[in-house]
Amino acid sequence: MRTEPSLAEINIHLRARAEDKNIIDQAAGLIGANRSQFMLASALKEAKNILLDQSTIHADAKAFNAIMEWMDAKPSAESKKGMKRLLQAKSAW
Repeated sequence: MRTEPSLAEINIHLRARAEDKNIIDQAAGLIGANRSQFMLASALKEAKNILLDQSTIHADAKAFNAIMEWMDAKPSAESKKGMKRLLQAKSAW
């Protein structure tokens, strides 16, 4: 039995100025989408970008090379033990 509603069953309400609605409608029309499709696609794109920004590591050349050397090195006994523990852990999903 499915417990979560599908995306099409969820309403997201939003207030906007008339001129903003007109701009959104014009842009949506240019790509052949309706307002809802355009706004959902735009919001999802921005949300993914924000999440990606939170998971991206910025490093200078020196730090990058140090990280690459660390990743290429053989794992220590402690690292092997930790990896084994992670692989045996049960996923939350």
